[in-house]
Amino acid sequence: MIEFAAVVVGSYLIGSIPSGLVLGKLRGVDLREYGSGKTGSANVLRTLGTRAAAVALIADMLKGVIAVVLARYVLGTPAGEMAAGFAAIAGHNWSVFIRFRGGRGVATSVGGLFVMAPVVAASGFAIFVIIAAVSRYVSLGSMLGGLSAVAMMAAFVALDKAPAQHFIYVGVAAALIVLQHRDNIARLLSGSESKLGRKGERRQTG
Repeated sequence: MIEFAAVVVGSYLIGSIPSGLVLGKLRGVDLREYGSGKTGSANVLRTLGTRAAAVALIADMLKGVIAVVLARYVLGTPAGEMAAGFAAIAGHNWSVFIRFRGGRGVATSVGGLFVMAPVVAASGFAIFVIIAAVSRYVSLGSMLGGLSAVAMMAAFVALDKAPAQHFIYVGVAAALIVLQHRDNIARLLSGSESKLGRKGERRQTG
């Protein structure tokens, strides 16, 4: 129980490292004041550009990877991996270091999934890239990529190729991704969602 709690708390703290915000601060920009106000790689892309976004994407994915690898070697159970993955996502979305603000959890979710089921993660990521490239909507690609990963993981579990805990992880992570994009869904439906290539604007206050 102590080891389980330590892994979960450690995973949350790892996930809480605000990678995108740190990159922005190094360039004199507070991501929370631009675009969506989120600290994930999508807002880094709009605000700081492609290179910074690539670094943020890798860093955010590594948070999920490290958390699940830690759980695998310390706890050695699918349930432990699932809990660590959830904790890392929670840390990324609601970081204790920045007053419980953060990103939408996409990259960190994928990072954890890459350790659990690399084929599913790679397929979901490929769907994300294709949808985002064709539609130019990162939000749409993120949601459809997550949902496609759920469908594929369901097939793996049905074929007894993956534990049920990994399906629960993907299902909850995908549902959370959709929930975190609820404002984007409203803009997609109204036709006002920002497309790739559009610069992040300073957020209005007051």
